[in-house]
Amino acid sequence: MTICLFSPYLPNNFGGGEKYLLDSALALRHSKKHQVYVAISSSGQNLTVSRLKKIKHDYEQFMGASLKELHFIATPLASSANFLKKYLWTRHFDVLFYLTDGSLFFSGAKRNILHIQVPLKLDKSGWLERQKLKNWHKKITNSYFTKSIIEPSWQTKIDLVHQPMIEAEPLIVSTDLHKKEKIILNVGRFFPQLHSKRQDIMVKIFARLLRDHKREVKDWKLVLIGNVEDKKFATRVKSLAKGLPIEIKHEVSRKELIEYYQRSSIYWHATGYRVNEQQTPEKVEHFGISTVEAMACGNVPVVMGKGGQLEVVGEDFQDWLWLTQHECLKKTKQLIKNQELRLQLQKRAQQRSRQFSPEAFTTKLEQLLY
Repeated sequence: MTICLFSPYLPNNFGGGEKYLLDSALALRHSKKHQVYVAISSSGQNLTVSRLKKIKHDYEQFMGASLKELHFIATPLASSANFLKKYLWTRHFDVLFYLTDGSLFFSGAKRNILHIQVPLKLDKSGWLERQKLKNWHKKITNSYFTKSIIEPSWQTKIDLVHQPMIEAEPLIVSTDLHKKEKIILNVGRFFPQLHSKRQDIMVKIFARLLRDHKREVKDWKLVLIGNVEDKKFATRVKSLAKGLPIEIKHEVSRKELIEYYQRSSIYWHATGYRVNEQQTPEKVEHFGISTVEAMACGNVPVVMGKGGQLEVVGEDFQDWLWLTQHECLKKTKQLIKNQELRLQLQKRAQQRSRQFSPEAFTTKLEQLLY
């Protein structure tokens, strides 16, 4: 079976959606049943052999995995090419797997799968949009939260929730919970728009923690890791953190990132702070891959109680969700003071992370093809 996976976010974005798409491509390729292609839109630039090679290299660094088995190809999709050229191009494939940015198009592939990653409330009631939706044989989302927004908004049925994959077991096995350090960690890109990771809020909360509970939080530090997508926002966060025991790292390898996951004890996540998730659902976390990876490495998740984060942490960690700065401070302080409780929850977090295994991911993925 010839399968093509396409996202208009490639090759410029390096986030959860890109990881999901490439994990899907690798899982399909490893089954040895399929010929798998990852399509890259030209976006006005010629896709030379050297540029495609660089794109693949950059995503290998991002994924921390080899992508040599995948074929990266140019596509007229998401370009200024005319409708016919795009449609005829899609007819080359048995399956077209499209991670949408909210836009739709007609595909001539034998089977079309639409993956909706972002819970965008869009009007799809027009005749043309309804016809486009009918063209996609299966419509799936990355979380039950996204599904809850898309179904009533787009007026379409979501056939399957296909959550991202996290290879938790190697992280669990290689993490020594007794060597944890006094680190609160957050991982996420630095940008202020849409589902901003709100590093600015976390810096403010940590500053309050230091001010109000200086003795209890002695020797603790906050580490913020993530690529810069908005320089102005990143500079503002750095300014807020000045003089505080806060490390900000913008460029780390996958190996270094895992080391930070394994050294840290508590994981913070603030996406969706002071956001009404029903009015602007795109501004809360859609799923939260970094939270699961942190849990696999034995971090207690003290995260925003909105969006996909609720299904990530599960029932065991409902008491550690927060909505206000006061709640985050109170719960973090409790964990800092009680090392025995922290260790118990770290073990429980590792167990929970196993819910998003490669086996479960691949089984659901194969179901979509037939």
